[in-house]
Amino acid sequence: MARRCCGCSVRCCCWLLVLTLLALAVTAAVVFARYKDGGNVFPIPGVPDPKYAEALTVALRFFQVQKSGKLVNNTILWRGDSALRDGEEAKLDLSKGMYDAGDHVKFGFTLAFTGTMLSWSVLEYGDAMRAAQQRDAAMDALGWIMEFLVNAHPSDDVLYIQVGDPKSDHKCWERPETMSEKRPLTKITAKSPGSDVAAETAAAMAAASLVYKPANATYASTLLDHAERLFAFADKHRGSYTRTFPELSAYYNSTTYQDELLWAASWLYHATGNHSYLRYATGKNADEFADLGNPRYFSWDDKRAGTEVLLSRVRFFAADGSDAGQDEVLGSYKDTAEAVMCILLPESDTAAFRTEGGLLYVAEWNSLQHPVASAFLANVYSNYMATSGKSELTCSGKSFTALDLRKFAKSQADYVLGDNPVKLSYLVGFGDSYPQRVHHRGASIPADVDTGCDGQEWLKSPDPNPNVATGALVGGPFKNDSFVDDRENVQQNEPTTYNSALVVGLLSGLLSTAPVAKSLS
Repeated sequence: MARRCCGCSVRCCCWLLVLTLLALAVTAAVVFARYKDGGNVFPIPGVPDPKYAEALTVALRFFQVQKSGKLVNNTILWRGDSALRDGEEAKLDLSKGMYDAGDHVKFGFTLAFTGTMLSWSVLEYGDAMRAAQQRDAAMDALGWIMEFLVNAHPSDDVLYIQVGDPKSDHKCWERPETMSEKRPLTKITAKSPGSDVAAETAAAMAAASLVYKPANATYASTLLDHAERLFAFADKHRGSYTRTFPELSAYYNSTTYQDELLWAASWLYHATGNHSYLRYATGKNADEFADLGNPRYFSWDDKRAGTEVLLSRVRFFAADGSDAGQDEVLGSYKDTAEAVMCILLPESDTAAFRTEGGLLYVAEWNSLQHPVASAFLANVYSNYMATSGKSELTCSGKSFTALDLRKFAKSQADYVLGDNPVKLSYLVGFGDSYPQRVHHRGASIPADVDTGCDGQEWLKSPDPNPNVATGALVGGPFKNDSFVDDRENVQQNEPTTYNSALVVGLLSGLLSTAPVAKSLS
């Protein structure tokens, strides 16, 4: 019998020791970065909880689960090559990229958002990722997405925004490796516009160019060139892709393209330093598109809160007396970002609804998206406050600190990881208890079974999935904190690739105890 230590086996104790040492390494690395940067204002909140390093490792695995194409160094034993002929009808290689969720469609809108958020996370928290030995995994996922997006943009005014027909795809229940159905392509052009998806793709490429620039300036330049041309396309030929293709509104309905134009312009300003992009976001477009003063939640559909935080970064770190430091519209972006922070803080008079278990609750479907996205923004904003020396923000006369925002971010992460009324980790593969019947085709069918399109028996099976979709962040609980672990419960039990990007950013931020860089370039 194995010797027991603190209630678990020697193996368990060793694993805990490794995680603790890893957390100490993360702290040492980021504290060193603090002093190297000359910072003396960031409040060190202590040694990061080792569970965040473990959870980050788990979360990044889902990008391996979701990969399409010819797999390289595959570590998911039940996955194999798939969709190798995607793009063939247009003489393009669109085999890479990632499947959106538990299905096998590649939706360009949400895939680009996944790339933007992965890039933002690496830019802000790359040192913490590296100390946790996970930066390479994040870069691998980002590279797989960028290769698809670059290939999907063969000319200035053409962008392929979808591979596969969601209506026919959703009728099938099969492994991606055995798909034989036609996978049609959808593209936007000058005559069939999609400013939202083109601008989101521009944002993704601009943000990724900043990530790659220190190590591969040539590739970064390629990404930035695509980003600038896509932004010009999106702005010149305005229209929402779900207006152009109304049948797609049943899947990811874009409410407007205006937020994506501001979001992309903001990323392009950071990537190029070209003030014309900043003027785009702070000039008449701010009046028409930004809805400043009205706080909103951040999501794949609405980028306004993200833009407000991203442009607050410009205001926070502007030189004294500079135009950016005195720009009234940038000040309005920052004021609106603070209004967003106020609805997130539970002690604020404007605090939004949360469940009895403490989860920020915005929507029934995919309920974890908004709290995880909000927690990421709150942690980022807390870093901007602390690094710049801003001691507090005021919400209806009450004062709050950067640590209050970090506390909120931590509370949402802890809820996701199992500190909730049902004691369930919503991150598959993390902890002792997590969903077993995730709505995911590949995970639900044994790797040696070829069902063809008609694998419904595996969808309807009451048994746990034969394969673990490690790192999947499922949709989440209902308003009463309850959760039903049923494979046909799409609303609660389907993971998405973009949710994984959000939780990666949140967990990386909670591992960081150092100031953020004052410039992203």
